[in-house]
Parts: sequence; C-alpha cells; structure tokens
Amino acid sequence: MGAGASSMMGPEGYGRGWGQTSLGDMPESCVAAVLLYLDPPEICKVARLNRAFRGAASADCVWAAKLPANYRYLAALAAAADDDSGGDGATEGNGSRCSSAAMIKKEIYARLCRPTPFDGGTKEFWMEKNKGGLCISISSKAMAITGIDDRRYWSHLSTEESRIFD
Repeated sequence: MGAGASSMMGPEGYGRGWGQTSLGDMPESCVAAVLLYLDPPEICKVARLNRAFRGAASADCVWAAKLPANYRYLAALAAAADDDSGGDGATEGNGSRCSSAAMIKKEIYARLCRPTPFDGGTKEFWMEKNKGGLCISISSKAMAITGIDDRRYWSHLSTEESRIFD
C-alpha cells in the first residue's frame, strides 16, 4: 500500500479512519453493472455481502437481462396455471393476483424456474436456474406419433414416476 493509503488507517492498521471506504460504499448502480456478468446463483450469493449488494441484486435491470425475450407471455402462462391449480403465485397484501408488470423481475425469474404445466397438462416448461435456458417437456399423449393407437407399434405405460400425469 502507498503512503497515502496507510496514513488513512488507524494506528493499528485497521478500522475505518477518515476517508476510508468499504464495499458497502459502492453505488448500487456500479454493483448492478458488475452483476450483469454473473449467473443467477452467483448473484444470489453476492447479495448476502451487504445492503448495497443486496439492493443491486434485486434491481430489475439485473434480472431483466436474465429473462427470455418472451418472458411476459411465459409469466402469463404461469399465472394461469397457478390460478387453475390454486397455486402459490405472487399475491399482493389484499390477496389479489399480481400482474407480471407489478412483479419485480427477480420474482418473475424465480417463478419461471418452477415447472409450469400447460396445454391441458400434457406439456410443461421451466427455466434452467443456472443459465436461464428455456426447457420444455412434452408427454407422449401430446405428440402426433404414427401408429400410436395401434398396439402392434406402440404401448402406453403410465407410471407414477412420470412428471406429466396423463
């Protein structure tokens, strides 16, 4: 350390002397700009450091960059699935449903990472938590498979281990 930096330290070389800064003194906008380069799990870990990092990690600009371009459509599908199943979608204090416009982007990201059934429960989608890739699962009943009704070619076996119940 240079002479100027060491002169700001206390007599024992630690403590917050005049002019000394810490990570908590960084503006949230600067922290948010750095968080844009991290994956979602890393953003959540960094949010535990201090208030400035927690505030920056909750900023919409950070999570908007992690959401897919069609996130509004996907959030609407998820809200409809939550309504149909009586799920635990986001609600305001008065118990009414929040629209995707009222939800913060971090909550939308978290909701889209949970599997959401659609198309009569024959398909479901979710976002992969680490990188934000969109995943889809399609049951055999939802596919147009040649000979699906002919037992010589195809036999449907339903199991309890299946993610999709048909």
